[in-house]
Amino acid sequence: MRSEDFDLFVIGGGSGGVRAARMAAQRGARVALAECAEFGGTCVNVGCIPKKLYSYAAGYAEAFEEAAGFGWQVGEPRFDWAILKANRAKEIARLNGIYRNLLDGAGVSLIHGWAQICDAHTVQVGDRRYSARNLLVATGGMPFVPELPGSEHAVVSDAMFDLDVFPKRLLVVGGGYIACEFASIFNGLGAQVTQVQRSAHLLNGFDEDVRQFLCKEMTRAGVDIRFNAEVEMITPRDGGLCALLSRGQRVEADVALFATGRAPNTAGLGLEAAGVALDPRGGVIVDAQYRSSVPSIFAVGDVSTRHPLTPVALAEAMVVVDTLFGEGRRRLDYEFTPTAVFTHPNVGTCGYTEAAARAKFGEVTVFSSEFRALRHTLSQSKERTFMKLIVERATDRVVGLHMVGPDAGEIVQGFAVAMRAGATKAVFDSTIGIHPTVAEEFVTMREPMPG
Repeated sequence: MRSEDFDLFVIGGGSGGVRAARMAAQRGARVALAECAEFGGTCVNVGCIPKKLYSYAAGYAEAFEEAAGFGWQVGEPRFDWAILKANRAKEIARLNGIYRNLLDGAGVSLIHGWAQICDAHTVQVGDRRYSARNLLVATGGMPFVPELPGSEHAVVSDAMFDLDVFPKRLLVVGGGYIACEFASIFNGLGAQVTQVQRSAHLLNGFDEDVRQFLCKEMTRAGVDIRFNAEVEMITPRDGGLCALLSRGQRVEADVALFATGRAPNTAGLGLEAAGVALDPRGGVIVDAQYRSSVPSIFAVGDVSTRHPLTPVALAEAMVVVDTLFGEGRRRLDYEFTPTAVFTHPNVGTCGYTEAAARAKFGEVTVFSSEFRALRHTLSQSKERTFMKLIVERATDRVVGLHMVGPDAGEIVQGFAVAMRAGATKAVFDSTIGIHPTVAEEFVTMREPMPG
């Protein structure tokens, strides 16, 4: 091999790309990674991490209000958007440095710039070409904005963390998890939020009871949700924006956010010219080892998966590393993949929705509970918590677990381990709960729902 050749050339420095590059290099492979932006990808820079930090920030507003019921006399709180932005930027820069140090420490050759695939074994970055035995595409996804008059006046989720001025009025277009999270966060921070969703529900693909309960809680918290409506036009007006909805309604806002989905980031990479097959969304079609239609080109993460989650990208990367530089036995099973939505309150879920469980397993038994948490007996908050279990009758196995309430993600993570291990409802029933906690409700549900 020539000095510029590698065993693996990774395109994209997000979670999946960094994990694959680092672990392959630690196994003795000669690895290069090309990235044109900061390391860490969407999750670190404009996704999971800053979004969770801003969610924490929004949560303090609720805490200040609730403190009085516990005897605390809190003065009038004042929120400083500039301080939050500055502190977030400092933390993200620290994480960027950690990612770079991990790659440097593993011996990965870092190349700054936009990479394009020339053929099955060649990549061009700037005016230089590199050859590699295998290529890995890990370029993630990009926000999708529908074409409509005035859409250029709107922003996407990537821009929300660093707006120059905090919006007193925010229009959120979309009903998916990103839209719901930003609607909740900015509502908590003090903005007047209007959320427009073209269908009759939030969170498409989630359990129906979860969707309805979250909508009720978000509305109670102050988010104005408009269902069965679409934005037809956006025009500047009086220093802000005016959105015309399909039903003739008008919404005035300082910022309009389009959170209408994400698309695989494959444009301009040269994939089709290299013979890589793409699906209708533009995502790379891969097999169980994340190999594309070109045997030497692999793809992981949001650029190819139907499960756009950071831990999924990490797990997919490890399958590729094992395939190329290990025993080739590792496979990823997506069943019982837990996830959380950092709305206020949080959503946590693992396994099948009730509808999906009935379609797959036939007879199921459903348990659910809605209650006011102990904390709110003194806080005077009207927030409620919802929890639900779905059990396959033939085996007694718990196949669906859903929660809407504080720290839902933290709670569901532990139960996901039990579900992966095949825990039955009998195992849940025999488990001693921790009292008094919200989580114990999952092991004390005894009365099934009718039907």
